[in-house]
Amino acid sequence: MAGDLARFFCAEAARERGDGLAGTAPYGRVWVLIEHPGGWPPNGFEGIGLEPALSARLFAAARARRARLLLVRRPGRRRDAGPRRWAVLHHDEHGAHRQTWGTWEKDTDLDGVVEALRGPGTTGHPPVVLVCAHGTHDVCCAVRGRPVAAALGARHPDLLWECTHLGGDRFAANLAVLPDGVYYGNLDAPSAVTTLAEHLAGRVGAPHLRGYTDLPPPAQVAVAALLARHGPAARHAYEIVGTRRTDSGWRVHVAGAPPYPRLSEVEVRTHRTAPHRLTCRGATPSAFLAHEAVAVRTLCGPDSR
Repeated sequence: MAGDLARFFCAEAARERGDGLAGTAPYGRVWVLIEHPGGWPPNGFEGIGLEPALSARLFAAARARRARLLLVRRPGRRRDAGPRRWAVLHHDEHGAHRQTWGTWEKDTDLDGVVEALRGPGTTGHPPVVLVCAHGTHDVCCAVRGRPVAAALGARHPDLLWECTHLGGDRFAANLAVLPDGVYYGNLDAPSAVTTLAEHLAGRVGAPHLRGYTDLPPPAQVAVAALLARHGPAARHAYEIVGTRRTDSGWRVHVAGAPPYPRLSEVEVRTHRTAPHRLTCRGATPSAFLAHEAVAVRTLCGPDSR
């Protein structure tokens, strides 16, 4: 299958190889969402033809905050009445989830995004749920993402958006809960419904977790290993308190809130894989760094208080 360009699907190939999910969430604390119904160009935001000076301002403001720019639309490409929406989502250094929302009808209305990127945003908003359905970027994102978006949109119409490229096409269907900063992958409609229901109830589980976007890959793997061992936990139940480089990877120390161990050590092994085709459109094989938890040790037990 990998040699047949007409039939190659990166998500199928990744599952056959057994590519690990944990540790694959791209770094991010700030996201910009711009509603753009209808078809999306392969390069997403860059291809929607905004006035050049405005595009330059948006890119500069986003780059200054290390923000990711994503196009969004409601599932089914329905056309909601009224102006389109935009949002700036922040996961700040204290873990607070902040949002700013606005609307736009003409290009210059998006200057509000530039201003919002300079502000703190406000808390108390419901989470934003994104499912990558960017078929012109990668076929698997459309084939696997759209059924997931439809299933979740039927249950959570006010939370759910389809979006452009989230990263990790081979893990489609990909889901991000923002500004929580939690990525899930390898989803289908039934597993997505269950996974999101657990998340919205305050329980992050390990089976489909790619990672937390405010953590580097070895720390993401460490948290996922603890969730696998001790069961689902709240988004901030675990805190990375130390990392140490080893010959084969990392030793990560993680503090837990009760009833989880107060201090754990996770040994994470890192290696570079053989080259593989990683996306449907990318015919050139590429290697990547894989991270795997090989040992989990409890250094200090649950707080008996």
